[in-house]
Amino acid sequence: MPHISIKMLKGRTEEQKEKVANALADALVSSLGCSRRHVSVTVEDYTPQQWQDVFEQEITKKQDKLYISPGYDPKDLL
Repeated sequence: MPHISIKMLKGRTEEQKEKVANALADALVSSLGCSRRHVSVTVEDYTPQQWQDVFEQEITKKQDKLYISPGYDPKDLL
């Protein structure tokens, strides 16, 4: 059962969140050949200050699981 967790800075509309969630769910169905009914997606919003901790926990500490690395310094968001 694939699940996608989207973590990003606050500021997107509910419509934008729904659009990206549906696009990613469709990509999973297409790429993995799974059923759409098995896919789930969450969206979590963070302030730039909160993002520092998220970046540390989700990106810096998970280098062995990271398939695409960001090309920015999270401190630049402050």
